[in-house]
Amino acid sequence: MIWTRLGLVALALGLALCAFVVAGPRAGLLVLLGLGFGLVLEGLRFGFAGPWRMIVTDRDGRGLIAQFLAIALTAAVAFPLLAAAPGEVFGAHAPVGLAMIGGAFVFGLAMQLVMGCGSGTLVNAGSGNLVGLVALAGFIGGSFAGTLHLDWWTALGTLPVITLQGAFGASGGLWMTLAALAALAALVAWRAAPGKRLPPRRLWIAAALIAALALGNLVIAGQPWGIVYGLGLWGAKLAEAGGADLAATAFWAAPANAERLSASILTDVTSLTNIGLLVGAFIAMRWKAAPGAQTARLTLASWAAIMGAALVLGYSARLAFGCNVGAFFSGISTGSLHGWVWLVAAFGGSYLGVRLRPVLLRPAGPAAERVPA
Repeated sequence: MIWTRLGLVALALGLALCAFVVAGPRAGLLVLLGLGFGLVLEGLRFGFAGPWRMIVTDRDGRGLIAQFLAIALTAAVAFPLLAAAPGEVFGAHAPVGLAMIGGAFVFGLAMQLVMGCGSGTLVNAGSGNLVGLVALAGFIGGSFAGTLHLDWWTALGTLPVITLQGAFGASGGLWMTLAALAALAALVAWRAAPGKRLPPRRLWIAAALIAALALGNLVIAGQPWGIVYGLGLWGAKLAEAGGADLAATAFWAAPANAERLSASILTDVTSLTNIGLLVGAFIAMRWKAAPGAQTARLTLASWAAIMGAALVLGYSARLAFGCNVGAFFSGISTGSLHGWVWLVAAFGGSYLGVRLRPVLLRPAGPAAERVPA
């Protein structure tokens, strides 16, 4: 066991050192942040999709309240930071539109079928779960496909970008955000069953660590923590390697995106944290005394549903300008109105997805193992 753990530490340090040598100190730091995200999400079992399901099925609000706490802690620092350095750090600000709302709803539905959101898919894949690995492949393909059609979807109708800072000032926007999060936490606590309201100690610690890591990402990368762009970029690079000409597409012809497409993924900040998150989840899983992710023995039709849902998950995330991390967590914590709209639409989709889950995901036999949260 000691040699295994020393090897895991060496893997983490070696990955960060490789990024440092190839792409510079910022890349190395971002990989370390990604490793931290993976270790916390897997090691302390802090998730996004699972708690949304648990409040519906078991009236368990502890994980959802922990999410609100992490967002509030991040917002308390992010709002003043964005106001103090407007040209150096940027929020996860995106417009509200018909495609964004529809994309968020569909994303919420699909994430319950693949048993994870963007970060959850990376965590499940990193921990060796077969559902997560299949979902990650589908997410990458779907996210890339979404970039090809994004202009068409946004042309259906989009409002200008609206932020709480812009409407109420940095201080007023922060207090409104904190008050809204507190009201939601109170609503969840009221809805939750007795004994399932107050998060356990590990979730308090996880929320604080996630907030600290997210703020580190904001300072080092100059932008909030995100997932979707990096996965779409991986898909674009694979498509280009297969002979696709992306220069004629509006999304990848844009100067900033074209530059990232032609450069190493180690120069893309979202890719760096995604890679670190994958490896961090693997390390957290292998660190345990009895590691080994369990995967349900599902029917062939269920596996087809998972792959289809994963493609839809990636596609809809691109239309919705982010997932539970980039839109919900980072959007709300940096003052974007679209983060709040995303939450409402995605939760509605998630509720439907929870109801569809037992219909579409069926075990292959009576000896089936549990599926991941």
